Amino acid sequence: MTDAVSPTPATEPSSLHTLYRDHRSWLENWLRRRLGNAWDAADLSQDTFLRVLASAQPIPDLQEPRAYLVTVGKRLLVNFHQRRSLEQAYLNALARLPQDCVPSPEQRWLLLETLQALDELLDGLPPAVRRAFLWSQLEGLGYRAIAERLKVCERTVKRYMAQAYEHCLLVEL
Repeated sequence: MTDAVSPTPATEPSSLHTLYRDHRSWLENWLRRRLGNAWDAADLSQDTFLRVLASAQPIPDLQEPRAYLVTVGKRLLVNFHQRRSLEQAYLNALARLPQDCVPSPEQRWLLLETLQALDELLDGLPPAVRRAFLWSQLEGLGYRAIAERLKVCERTVKRYMAQAYEHCLLVEL
């Protein structure tokens, strides 16, 4: 028999329940102050606890539960703002299209989901590398045009593109 005690299925949900009961209101209020919106704060609060549930961190080992919840909540808040920014840019682009070219609601949703997936795929790349990759892939710009926009040499653009492709391949693995 070993001395180490691993969390049993009975203690995990109990610990999550205690964490939720003791800190949900506090976290939701913290998020509401940053968002100015009770509905989004409630959604992000629930998402935070779902992330905690899915994490490898055993719940009983949390020394500072509020600090941990804030860390998870901040990440979700950043993702939330990035998604809203992306959605707004997409809606602005749609508003400039002629009426007969506007996609259906289903197509809009698929396009927005694709944009979000692309944004997540490129997350972590330096801004210049990200811009170079997007200009190349979405606007069809050549390396010379990208170099002019970024005010760098073509060799640097080639290096940026190699870095972006490598990043995409590694994320896919």
